[in-house]
Amino acid sequence: KGKWVLVTFGPAACDATCERKLYVVRQVRRAQGKEMDRMERLWVVTDAGKPRAEELAAIEGARVSTDAALAKSFPDTAGIYLVDPIGNLMMRFPADPDPSKMIKDLQRLLKYSGAG
Repeated sequence: KGKWVLVTFGPAACDATCERKLYVVRQVRRAQGKEMDRMERLWVVTDAGKPRAEELAAIEGARVSTDAALAKSFPDTAGIYLVDPIGNLMMRFPADPDPSKMIKDLQRLLKYSGAG
């Protein structure tokens, strides 16, 4: 059974914007409580670099993809995307989202969706 995936993008040398997105998706996922296990986080590295060990430790539990071609399947890499369990692009959040609004949207979605 697939899971909902929160997808973020950023260079391997994750800057402040990238770090903020990674932090927000971690907190938003945690805020889902018992539904948290229905979601995964994916950080798509958008350049040829390798993320630092500290970065990888800070995003514990998230998946990391260094397949830059994956980024091309999204309209742009500025926002945060939600992909449903069968691979459909469901929602796009802004690059600097309001975490409380994201939490509310995702709670509603998980409540009414049997998927994931």
